[in-house]
Amino acid sequence: MFYTHLLLASHGTPGACAAEVAAFNLCNPDATLHHLIVVPDFWKGMLGDDWLNNAITQIQYGKYVECELEKEIQANVNRVSAEAKARKLAYSYEFLLGKPAECLLKVANHSRFDLVVIGSPRPKNKEGLKSRMHCETLLRGLSIPLLIIPYPDEV
Repeated sequence: MFYTHLLLASHGTPGACAAEVAAFNLCNPDATLHHLIVVPDFWKGMLGDDWLNNAITQIQYGKYVECELEKEIQANVNRVSAEAKARKLAYSYEFLLGKPAECLLKVANHSRFDLVVIGSPRPKNKEGLKSRMHCETLLRGLSIPLLIIPYPDEV
């Protein structure tokens, strides 16, 4: 089954990259892929104030964190848009700061998508930040189909 209007929630982790591959493989040749990148709202207050002892250092650290997040987002957008271009698909992206499930619901339910594609939560035995995506919230709130791609097996 192929789709014409897909919403892909991806942020560059291995699970999200598996979702990207699946989304591309589910696109009709004339499909539109909308790429949603959500930065969880816990990053907003990341100032290091629990260990940095003056305001100037906290501000500098906050700017550093913002810059690093911006670089990661741009690298993700560049990678996914290059693949969309290679497949001659229409591509757009959107960046939001907030709670991942709420942001995804907002975008999915206010546009006309045929399918939402996301990666599964990171397994407990894998390093990295634990997903803040509340799948149960999505299942209750979405009015369109949701496809959750399994975390990729490592060979």
